[in-house]
Amino acid sequence: MTFAGFSREALQFLADLAANNERSWFQPRKADYERLLKHPLEALCTELSERFQSRNLPLVADPVRSPFRIYRDVRFSKDKSPYKTHVSAHFPWEDGGPAGYFSLGFGEIYIGGGLYHPESSQLAAWRTAVADRPTEVHAAIEDPAFVAAFGEVEGERLKRGPAGYPADHPEMELLKLKDITFGRRLSDAEAMSADLPDELMNGYVAALPVLSLLAGLTAAPSTTPGA
Repeated sequence: MTFAGFSREALQFLADLAANNERSWFQPRKADYERLLKHPLEALCTELSERFQSRNLPLVADPVRSPFRIYRDVRFSKDKSPYKTHVSAHFPWEDGGPAGYFSLGFGEIYIGGGLYHPESSQLAAWRTAVADRPTEVHAAIEDPAFVAAFGEVEGERLKRGPAGYPADHPEMELLKLKDITFGRRLSDAEAMSADLPDELMNGYVAALPVLSLLAGLTAAPSTTPGA
């Protein structure tokens, strides 16, 4: 299947799912979900894989492993809604560590990446890099192409600085980060375009300095934003 862009009908399906998040509504429309969302997302991953390889970008896009399931894990949640109201996919770094992320929801379409809920060893390595090699860290996160595409690294922060660092440390805001992520919203028009694979690839090319920095912290695996 060639990726031709997500349709307006696909976005409307997600809006309707948000208003009718029940098995009795979804099951009769499962074929519509697969036609409008599941199969186009798989095609997007296939085309991204080709583009990553053509640019020697060490991210993995796979039509089977990259997409997340539409079904929510409700075992430990008070919200028992059975379905996510978005579709999404992750594109892990080849050797572990950071990942790219794409999400499509009604009114909220997103490209991002980084380290989300990193392992303690990854977070410790990030803080060591910030404290010991600030010039290297700032060169990556202030790279002009990255800033133009995504602005700045972000993520949930500690209310106070991490143990072992003085309260007046000049890099305290970076040291407080619990996630090291980046992202921006995409328009409906971008998501509905056959050029979306190129849009995503260009975003990850711009983010390569930050992804490379994060990949170099540790080879331990991480989770991905927003699954």
